[in-house]
Amino acid sequence: MKFSIVDAFTDRLFGGNPAGVVILADGADFPADEVMLKTAAELRYSETAFIKKLENEEFNIRYFTPAAEVDLCGHATIASFYTLLSEGIIQSGKTYRNKTLAGDLEIAVTGSSILMDMADPEIFETIPQGEPMEELYRIMGLDSKVQGMCDGYPDIELLPRKVSTGLVDIIMPVRNEEELEKISPDFKALTELSRKYDAVGVHAFTLNSKDGKIHARNFAPLYDIDEEAATGTSNGALAYYLYDYGIVKLDTINTVIQGEKMERPSKIETQIVSEAGKVKVKVGGLAITLASGEINIE
Repeated sequence: MKFSIVDAFTDRLFGGNPAGVVILADGADFPADEVMLKTAAELRYSETAFIKKLENEEFNIRYFTPAAEVDLCGHATIASFYTLLSEGIIQSGKTYRNKTLAGDLEIAVTGSSILMDMADPEIFETIPQGEPMEELYRIMGLDSKVQGMCDGYPDIELLPRKVSTGLVDIIMPVRNEEELEKISPDFKALTELSRKYDAVGVHAFTLNSKDGKIHARNFAPLYDIDEEAATGTSNGALAYYLYDYGIVKLDTINTVIQGEKMERPSKIETQIVSEAGKVKVKVGGLAITLASGEINIE
C-alpha cells in the first residue's frame, strides 16, 4: 500500500501539522484495527489516515492516533485529499464525499486549497466560573483572572466551553499572545481533566494579537498528543464558538495561526456558512508532501 507523510495547513516543508496517509489498494478492505493502530504508532504522527475508495467521488477515511481511533481529524483530511490529488486519483475543481465516523462530509478541492465540511457544530456546556474554571487555567499553567477579555468587544466576557465540529474540545480563551505563550500544562492533570469532561483536549486561543489574526495552541495528552501544530476540528469548533458569541460573521474567512511555539507555524482558514437554513462550518488550507513510498502491511 502507498503511504505518504504530508505537512498540512502549510505550503512549506516542516511547517504545519504532519500526518501519515495510507491509500488502500483498489477493492481492498481496511486492515484489522490493531494493525492500523500499530501502523499509526510506528509512524508516530498525531494522526494517520487510512483511505478506502468507494465510488468515483466518494471515499471512506478512518483516523488513528498512536493510542486510539478518532472519529475525525481535520489536518489528516487535508493531507489525505492533497495526496489523492497528487496521485491523480481526484481532480482539482471538484467536490468529493468523505465518509467518516463523524458523518458524511463534503471536501472541495481547488488548485490553491482544500476546504472541508466539518461535522454539525454543537456547544455542550460552559465551564462554570469559580473552582471549575480556576482548575482548568491552573492545569494549563495560567491564572484564570481576566482571561476572557476581548479587545474590540468590551461587553463580551469569553468563557471556556465544550464545543464540537466532529470532536469535542474545551475552547479556552486567554488574554493575549503573551498569556498564550506562557501556557505550560500539567499533562497528567490535563489528561484526567479531559477524561472528566469527555473531551479530546484543550484548544487555547486569543483574539488580542499583534497581527490582528486569531492565534491558538492545542493540547490533547489523553490521545498521546502533548501539543499539536494545526488542528482542523478544533479550529472549526473555535469558529463556531466565536460565531455563537457574535464575533465571527457568516461567510467571512478567518485565519488562525497555530504551531508557533512548536516552530511549525500553520495557517488554518475557517468559515461559517448557512446552507438551506442550517449553519455549517468549513475548514481549509494547503499541504505539501515530505515523503512517500510503500508500506508493507496487510
